[in-house]
Amino acid sequence: MGKCILVTGGTKGIGRAICLRFAKEGFDIITCARNADDLQTLEKELQAINSDVKALTVQADLSKKEEVMNLAQKANEFSKVDVLVNNTGVFLPGAIHEEPEGNFELMMETNLYSAYYLVRAILPQMMESKSGHVFSMGSIAGTTAYPNGGSYAISKWAMLGMTKCLREEMKPFGIKVTSILPGATFTASWEGVDLPIERFMKAEDVADTVWAAYNLSPASVVEEITIRPQLGDI
Repeated sequence: MGKCILVTGGTKGIGRAICLRFAKEGFDIITCARNADDLQTLEKELQAINSDVKALTVQADLSKKEEVMNLAQKANEFSKVDVLVNNTGVFLPGAIHEEPEGNFELMMETNLYSAYYLVRAILPQMMESKSGHVFSMGSIAGTTAYPNGGSYAISKWAMLGMTKCLREEMKPFGIKVTSILPGATFTASWEGVDLPIERFMKAEDVADTVWAAYNLSPASVVEEITIRPQLGDI
């Protein structure tokens, strides 16, 4: 039986790169996005890479708990999930004392709560089989304070804390847990910024890092990876 990966927010940027990377290796893919057209495009890309790959794509807004739970139910019915990548996220810059009302709630619900609910729904199958790997897509904003980080930074600091707790909880079950902390990556979040593309990391480099961390022997786990642009933070 083939293996399966669930990647939230899989149609753009890092999420898309991870889906394509694992499809290349023969993994079945489960993913979600808010835009149905983007999901159809991704399905075609996955088939072009590997026609044997089975894909489940779900239109969902993961800021809403009921849609997270719907995704989890469909995923558990589709396949046992061997790898879970909590990647979905939204970035709205702003200082804590003046960012628009509602930014905090939206980013906490999207960036943190969705991962919390999904982990709780997917882990039972992993715990029963005593195997699996959970990746949390954090950010250097979750380890370094900077102006205008606001609620985004708060959500990513919380994500790192949750992932560290989960790592300790899953040790007895043979489940690996890894935090990926990327710096500035050339994705839609940076659209319109007047900087050369060379200043950014490639989403494919983050995907390759996830693949490499997944491929260690059962005796080892990468707990935390920080990846930055070669020329430093932006």
